[in-house]
Amino acid sequence: MIIQPVSCLRGELTLPGDKSISHRYAILGAMATGTTRISQFSQSEDCQSTLRCLKKLGLGIRQSKNEVEIQSAGWQRFQKPRELLDAGNSGTTVRLLSALLSASPFTSTIQGDDSLNRRPMERIIRPLTQMGARIEAVQDEYPPLRITGSQLRGIHYRLPMASAQVKSCVLLAGLMAQGETTVVEDVPSRDHTERALPFFDVVLTEAEQQLKVKGPASLKAVQMEIPGDFSAAVFFIVAALLVPDAEIYLRRVGVNPSRTGLLTLLEDSGARVERTNPREFNAEPVCDLKICFSHELLRRFPAEISGKWLPNMIDEIPALAVLATRLERGLRVRGGEELRKKESDRIKSVVVNLRNLGVQVEEYPDGFFVPPNQQIQGGRVQTFGDHRIAMAFSVAGLIATQPVELDHPSCVSVSFPEFFERLQSLS
Repeated sequence: MIIQPVSCLRGELTLPGDKSISHRYAILGAMATGTTRISQFSQSEDCQSTLRCLKKLGLGIRQSKNEVEIQSAGWQRFQKPRELLDAGNSGTTVRLLSALLSASPFTSTIQGDDSLNRRPMERIIRPLTQMGARIEAVQDEYPPLRITGSQLRGIHYRLPMASAQVKSCVLLAGLMAQGETTVVEDVPSRDHTERALPFFDVVLTEAEQQLKVKGPASLKAVQMEIPGDFSAAVFFIVAALLVPDAEIYLRRVGVNPSRTGLLTLLEDSGARVERTNPREFNAEPVCDLKICFSHELLRRFPAEISGKWLPNMIDEIPALAVLATRLERGLRVRGGEELRKKESDRIKSVVVNLRNLGVQVEEYPDGFFVPPNQQIQGGRVQTFGDHRIAMAFSVAGLIATQPVELDHPSCVSVSFPEFFERLQSLS
C-alpha cells in the first residue's frame, strides 16, 4: 500500500460502529434471555471473532450488513463448544468471554493468533480464580486458556491497573456469581459496560470508586444502536488538523467522556473542532464533528502526556505520535508501559517507524520523546501487524515529502476494514 502526500482533505464520513461497544452488546445479548437486536454493529475482524465464539457456544447469530441478531436461552444454557474458541487478534474477546466460560459447567479452551497469545491474561485469571474458576494458561499467564467453569462466588476486587477489559470481565462474572461483586477502580477507564448494563435490566450500584452487581442475575433481551467509533475517528481528526486547507465532517461519532480525552485536550489547545447535533444512543453520548486545519493547535498543544491522561487515550498514542512531529514544543509521552502489551509493542513500533520516515525520536521504557517541528520523509513503514500503527502512519503519509509504503496494510481489518477506502474519499 502506497500513501501519497495530499494538498487538502475535504468531505464527509459516517464512521463504523464502535468496536468496544459492539463486543459488549454482543456478549450481554448472549447472556440475556430472548432475541437481542443490535444495529450499526462493527464489521471489524475483532468483533466478528466474538460473534464466531458465541455461535460455538450454541447461540443463534444472524447478520445482515451492520445488523446483528442474537438468540439466547440465557447464560445458564451455554453449550460446551466442540472445538477450540478462536479469538483471532482480539484481546477483548478473550478477556470478556473468559468470564462467561468461568461460570459454565464444562471445560473449554480459548486462544488467539500468535500476537494475541503473547499478550498477558494473568490480570483476568487472578480475579476469576478467586471467584471459583479453574484456569490453566501457558506460563500461568498467556493463551491458550483452558477454563473449567463452576458456580462462581462474588468477590471484592480492586483493579491493579486502569483496565476497562478487566473491570468488565469481573462485572460480567459477578452477574453469574452467588452474592455481591464489588469492583474498585482507582483510575477511571472507559465505562461502556456500566452504561449498557441497565438496558439489559441489570441493577448496577455506583458509589465513589466502587461498582457493585448482584448475582445470579437475569438479563433481558433488548434493541440497541451503536455510535460511531471514536478510536477510528481519531485518525481522520489528526489528519485534518495536520493537512493545510483541510475541512472534514464526521457523523454520529461516539463522544463518551471516558474515551475522548484526546478530543478534549485538542479542543483545550485551540484545535478547530466543532461539535454539533448532540444526542444519545442507549446512554452513550453522540454528536457530529467538524474538523479543520489549525496552526493554533500546533503552537499550544501540551509538551507532555502522562499520568491521568494516558488511560483515557491509550489507543490514540500512535496517531498522537504523528501529530507530535509538527508540534512547536514537541511531545514527551511517559507512564505508558501498557503500550508495550498491545497488539504490538507500540512504543517500539512508533519509534521504529518515525525513524524509518526520517523523524528524530528518543525511546523510554515507558514512552518516547519527539523533538519539535520536524518534517516526515517518505519511506517504508513496518506495521508489525498492528492496525493502529498502520492507520497512524497512513496519516503520516499524507503530510510526508515523499510517498510512504505500508508493509502489511490488511491488518487494518482487525478494527476498520474500510479505512483506506474512507481515507481515499477525502483526499
